[in-house]
Amino acid sequence: MPQTKTPAAGPRAAPRQRAEPIRALILGGTSEARALATRVAGDARLHAVVSLAGRTSAPLASPLPTRIGGFGGVEGLKRYLTEERIDRVIDATHPFAARMSANARAACAAVGAPLLVYTRAPWSPVEGDRWREAADNAGVVAALGAAPRRVFLTIGRLGLADFLCAPQHFYLIRTIDQPSENDLPPRHQLILERGPFTVESELSLMRAAKIDIIVSKNSGGRETYAKIEAARALGLDVAMVTPPGGGEARVVHDVEAAAAFLFCEAP
Repeated sequence: MPQTKTPAAGPRAAPRQRAEPIRALILGGTSEARALATRVAGDARLHAVVSLAGRTSAPLASPLPTRIGGFGGVEGLKRYLTEERIDRVIDATHPFAARMSANARAACAAVGAPLLVYTRAPWSPVEGDRWREAADNAGVVAALGAAPRRVFLTIGRLGLADFLCAPQHFYLIRTIDQPSENDLPPRHQLILERGPFTVESELSLMRAAKIDIIVSKNSGGRETYAKIEAARALGLDVAMVTPPGGGEARVVHDVEAAAAFLFCEAP
């Protein structure tokens, strides 16, 4: 019986190469955004721009081109995405940057740009933590109570005015930038510092100021977690503001997952 020869396999077709670099917008201002920028900087497959809101007066340098300032709401962001021919967007803003994140979701949906949220996982209480969770600053003020307390206020400079209605407390306030004088409660001490902080330094600070309750946003990450560990060691209460909802966008907590989203072909 004659044998049938199998045709020799020809050369395998090379994978399709994209003619132009993928154009990406990274909404930044966080350590996650800096880590992602460092991870992808210099890769010829990508043309990426980091956008900062401009709320911090001296932002840390980025290895990628950076624009500073708002877009002008959803319509302005839609216009930017269209004019700059953005292929994909990563929202790596602060977990409490609710307005910017909502604008990103709306603008990306309108123009059809794929969106990924790259953020730190929120903290979870462990044994020994004494958390009182609240949805916003008003809930925190209620949790502080009427009796005077010594409060370590670590929510940043935005929102400090919400505590003017509780002037009976002493506030140790730590921010990166100088707050408005009109937002500062009458009894306070101001510290201008940027993290990360150590547990030892936080313990020393809280003991020296005789703090009995900490106010914090549940921002996640390691840079400011030392204050939570210090509070646990000292048996202090923590009034914790819970993060806002993230909408329908896919969320990742890993820089490699964020980089993979940037480099994959546009759907």
